[in-house]
Amino acid sequence: MTAVAAKYPEFQKLGVEIFSISTDSRFSHKIWQAEELSKMVPQGVPFPMLSDPGGAIGKVYGVYDEAAGVDLRGRFLIDPDGIIQSMEVVAPPVGRHVGELIRQIKAFQHVRATGEVAPAGWQPGKATLKPGPELVGMVWKCWKPEMAED
Repeated sequence: MTAVAAKYPEFQKLGVEIFSISTDSRFSHKIWQAEELSKMVPQGVPFPMLSDPGGAIGKVYGVYDEAAGVDLRGRFLIDPDGIIQSMEVVAPPVGRHVGELIRQIKAFQHVRATGEVAPAGWQPGKATLKPGPELVGMVWKCWKPEMAED
């Protein structure tokens, strides 16, 4: 969460709203913000930290662990129409990659604006694919696996 908070200005420039949701109480969030998060990111986490006691929201998104009584760590990219375009759920021992999240946001925004397709590993300014009958069976001519490398 602090990795996202550190990049928050970049998310704002992209017009992205961020919310953190957990089964912890708002009081736990307040203490966590004061005692830990604010020491990791100046002024702490700048976006809302919402409380989901009982996991009602987590259940809707399929990340609530009933046995443990907590939401699993996940992130969801939801477009302006309220449709989930991407989701990632990761077990607690492995952190997520904020750079990949930003890349995906830029790709989804580009696709939404142009109707083109952003292939694997796409970066802003790189070639996209134009879907249509003429592309069927011809992707190999305009995209190679090495184009997906960082």
